[in-house]
Amino acid sequence: MITDTRTIMTTIITMTTTTKIGTTDLYRLLAWFSPSYPIGAFSYSHGVEYAVETGRVKNAATLGDWIGHILRHGAGWVDAVLLKEAHAACDDLTKLDELADLAAAWRGTAEMALESTQQGGSYLSVTRAAWGQSSALDAFAALRADKPVPLCIAVGVAAGAHTLAVETVLAAYLHAFAANLVSAAVRLIPLGQTDGQRTLSSLMPVVDSIVPCALGCSVEDCGTASPMVDLTSMMHETQYTRLFRS
Repeated sequence: MITDTRTIMTTIITMTTTTKIGTTDLYRLLAWFSPSYPIGAFSYSHGVEYAVETGRVKNAATLGDWIGHILRHGAGWVDAVLLKEAHAACDDLTKLDELADLAAAWRGTAEMALESTQQGGSYLSVTRAAWGQSSALDAFAALRADKPVPLCIAVGVAAGAHTLAVETVLAAYLHAFAANLVSAAVRLIPLGQTDGQRTLSSLMPVVDSIVPCALGCSVEDCGTASPMVDLTSMMHETQYTRLFRS
């Protein structure tokens, strides 16, 4: 009976540990996904600029639907699965090289590719310089020195190297992804700050549903279904006036 009780308590403690995050880890995540983290996220709209130009996105409701679809079926979803895989393989350079190549290829347009790899390279550089030495990050940086570094892979490696809980990292990553698009739309539509926050709030259950799905999805079973988002990105490349790089 004592053995059973200890087993139960160990299980409870383990479950609690995996669902909570310490102050230090929380501080690190808040910094890594802050709008002030210097990776250039503010300069990208992921095709939202053209979607606003053509009236596909025109208010909080249509914006929430647009971003929600990207999170569920577009780059948000693919990035979540690839980040999870990179987190698990943070010490496996062969696997990380394959994942980085796959993530770089999994962008439908030149602008989407630039959005991911420019931020990824900056993220890797800043994190190595500002958040302590990490043999895993250093080895990955050397491995990809002359190759593109997608953002989701850079984040996955950094989070794995710093032993951050992958569930929390995924939620933070997807929140930052959504928040950046909301911020772009606030300037483009224009949308009031309060409506922008209402939109971000409405996306919370979307992120909440994606995280467990991403944790249970293999790369082989992953795919996208967001052709209209890719189309807006293609059209954005030749848009007459632009505020953003994608």
